[in-house]
Amino acid sequence: MMRQIFWIPLCALLLALSVPVDAQQPKKILRVGYLAAVSAAADAPRLEAFRQGLRDLGYIEGQNILIEYRHEGGGFARLPELAAELVGQKPDVLVTVTTNAAQAVKKATTTIPIVFMGVTDPVTAGLVEGLARPGGNATGITNMAAILTSKRLELLKETLPTVSHLAVLWDPQAPGSVPQWRDSQLPARELGLQLYSMEVSNVDKYEEAFKEAVEAGNTAVWVTLNPLANSNQKKIANLAINNGLPSICARSDYSENGCMMAYGPGYGIEGKDGARYVDKILKGAKPADIPVEQPMRFELVINLHTAKKLGLTIPPSVLFQADKVIQ
Repeated sequence: MMRQIFWIPLCALLLALSVPVDAQQPKKILRVGYLAAVSAAADAPRLEAFRQGLRDLGYIEGQNILIEYRHEGGGFARLPELAAELVGQKPDVLVTVTTNAAQAVKKATTTIPIVFMGVTDPVTAGLVEGLARPGGNATGITNMAAILTSKRLELLKETLPTVSHLAVLWDPQAPGSVPQWRDSQLPARELGLQLYSMEVSNVDKYEEAFKEAVEAGNTAVWVTLNPLANSNQKKIANLAINNGLPSICARSDYSENGCMMAYGPGYGIEGKDGARYVDKILKGAKPADIPVEQPMRFELVINLHTAKKLGLTIPPSVLFQADKVIQ
């Protein structure tokens, strides 16, 4: 009997020592907080690209990573609340979409790493100290929306040579929209375009703004990239068509939703780049040491269905430049 009592614990000890360390200590499930200042529907293409990017890097939701999603497409008032909510969950990294969301999260934490997407000018917005050396706890990808303004106006003028009065739809409450309006001034003068300011910060004001723009003699509209417009692409496209205004927008999904022309970086590229940044941080890199990236590839999308509704023919020289044509 004594021999049995001795061998039972000894066998148990040997069994425990034979079990791999990994089996005894389950791997930590990584946590990500995701805040977008656009509606879930408007963010869907970027978000799917982001999630696919994570899967490509070996992250499987529910297995080795958990993501808490928050979308606010109705305005900016709830962003501080949603940011605080996500910060309170103490994630390993926070992901933000649009300048407003990034600023809200940046104010909520100075320690949790932040990866931003959909930001026009991260330096001016106070998110980073510089593109090459971000400093602090934030880094990410800029959409270059303001820098590409000149190219968009050139494409519009090449398509519609007789246009001289151009309405610019922008949101003064959106930090990313302001530099797009500002940076439209010089190229517009060089192209002989007189700009008309359509300042809209509330979806209920869109119809009135389009009516006033037409009454002011404008014959086309340039739609800046901003959270309110992002969440109301079809409404804006329909208003432009109904008011007889050819439109140029800042991203391909706008044309897919009815904008006549769009030029800018694609959703898929930005989403996968965001996943790559998250991977770097989860593996130990510090945001302060990861340079902010600018997209290198841009898409020109033309919606011929919209052009037909407006009674317009897109010149062959412009069609030749298109990456995608919607019939």
